Amino acid sequence: MCRLVPRQVLKSALACLFFPLGAFASSPSVMLNAAHPSVRAVAAVQAQVTANWMLQPEVLGTAVTLDNSGATALLVYVDRGSPKAVEVIRSLPEQIQGIGVQIRLTDKFRAMRQRHRGHRRHHRRGRIPTVGHKFFQAPPIQLGTSGGWSKDQTNNFCCAGTLGALVQIGAQQYILSNWHVLEDDIVPGANGVVAMTGDAVIQPGLIDVNCSPGEAQVVATLEKRDSLPNSNVDCAIAQVNPGMVRTDGAILEIGTISSQTAPAFINQAVKKSGRTTGLTHNVVIGLNATIRVDYDNECDGHFAFTKVFTGQIMVGNSSGQFLGDGDSGSLLVEDVPTNPRAIGLLFAGGSTDAIANPIDEVLSFLGATMVGN
Repeated sequence: MCRLVPRQVLKSALACLFFPLGAFASSPSVMLNAAHPSVRAVAAVQAQVTANWMLQPEVLGTAVTLDNSGATALLVYVDRGSPKAVEVIRSLPEQIQGIGVQIRLTDKFRAMRQRHRGHRRHHRRGRIPTVGHKFFQAPPIQLGTSGGWSKDQTNNFCCAGTLGALVQIGAQQYILSNWHVLEDDIVPGANGVVAMTGDAVIQPGLIDVNCSPGEAQVVATLEKRDSLPNSNVDCAIAQVNPGMVRTDGAILEIGTISSQTAPAFINQAVKKSGRTTGLTHNVVIGLNATIRVDYDNECDGHFAFTKVFTGQIMVGNSSGQFLGDGDSGSLLVEDVPTNPRAIGLLFAGGSTDAIANPIDEVLSFLGATMVGN
């Protein structure tokens, strides 16, 4: 872990990134989840200071984490692109009420669907999936695959994300993804349309068929739930078309999952399967995050609004190797060989961290259960 002590190592602060994979010293027998007394103690202090600290736009959020010694600490995310980053770091205490304060310099967090100009192939540096997450699948399809709203295009650009998992509401099965993947076009804008219940949801997504919806297959029908901007989750569902999605909810490179969910805990080994980076692994580095995320409303790359989420799960994402653009909507699960339990729904991040809504909060909002064994 990179501990930044402003008055002693301020010169190196802007070059130092917190990447804790393998650095935590906590005992594997101790599950530091939200109910653990030491996590609750930091969260109580966090609740006292976060709102005031985030009045400074350079402070992007806070979370409960561990320091180098394995003690719980308060993590503060600071925008490394701000000219005032050094000044903000100087203003933050090294500890508060006996709890250490850790600083992490990071890019601004943003919703991570992918944007693509039609009729031009997109090449992304970084991990290349070994399985065809971007390709047309013969139905019934597995999830963890490229997909999205069939009309998600504006001014020669198109967008898409990941069709993440299968959930059930009553007797009906639905694909689970993010609001910003399936339904965030809420203004007519340049394309003259908005996302509506009954719209087609396709596989692969438009970015993988050169922005031509006719080259993809319709696998589900959008059912708008309008999770944003007013709720604390970024989720959306689409009713499965008969025969188009595996009824066991299998996910590419993961297989079937458990029907049960699991709480996140610090240093928990996790994985996900997504459109862009495929199957990736990392650890939970922060809990109870209050975090600022940037959004657009159309597939044009223009900023539309900022949403502050609370109670979020933070996962290591050094250089975007865990979650890349287009992986939004991926399901975060335990890193176990068979039938992992769902932990969260990934929706945002940047070059240092990925962010997931706790899965139980997503399911509660939707009135749904996971499909699994």
